[in-house]
Amino acid sequence: MSGVMKRMGMIFRAKANKALDRAEDPRETLDYSYQKQLELLQKVRRGVADVATSRKRLELQLNGLQSQSSKLEDQGRKALALGREDLAREALSRRAALQQQVTDLETQHQTLQGEEEKLTLAAQRLQAKVDAFRTKKETIKATYTAAQAQTRIAESFSGISEEMSDVGVAIQRAEDKTAQLQARAGAIDELLASGALDDSSGLAKDDIQAELDRLSGGTDVELELQRMKAELSGGPSQQAIEGGQGQQGSAGNGQSQSHPKFDKQ
Repeated sequence: MSGVMKRMGMIFRAKANKALDRAEDPRETLDYSYQKQLELLQKVRRGVADVATSRKRLELQLNGLQSQSSKLEDQGRKALALGREDLAREALSRRAALQQQVTDLETQHQTLQGEEEKLTLAAQRLQAKVDAFRTKKETIKATYTAAQAQTRIAESFSGISEEMSDVGVAIQRAEDKTAQLQARAGAIDELLASGALDDSSGLAKDDIQAELDRLSGGTDVELELQRMKAELSGGPSQQAIEGGQGQQGSAGNGQSQSHPKFDKQ
């Protein structure tokens, strides 16, 4: 059971890590890190300012104590000059106590001054690192943005290529269908010309009947033409024309019979 739970936990962490990786924007991460470094630099600067303030306060106190020490020394000398040795001794005693305080404050002042120098140096180094990180951050962001744009362009071209491939396939199918229809139309024309697709209703005509109809139609046209000529010229009537035509036909038959050698051929 523990092995199953451990595996489930690993799968969950892997999926969560993958989801976070997809959601993470390196530019935002870099900006966040830079912001944190600026905050740290600001804290160091505040520390330097606090130490400098404390050092300045000690300097003011030292100046005050040194002024009092000098004043007590002058008072002791004046008291001793006036024959007031007791007052002179008291003044010198107080001056000695002030000198001890001055010594302690000077020690603290030196310590604070050393800390201030260290913090100032640390702030300068941190400032240089922050500046370098900012430059690197902007470079990385620019590179990432350019790579992201190139990836989008490549993906767009990939999509266009896929669409053009689909269009090419569609064009090929259209050309194949067109060629198939053209071949089918040509085959039907050939079958119609050969008579393989004659009308099954019996209305279609064979070659002999078509020839007879053509000859009959031609004769009717000739007769109608001769009749019209006769009417225009005042010649014989239609019956005479038809009779003459019949005689010509008989004469033609006679002529065809008067040459047996041609018939034999």
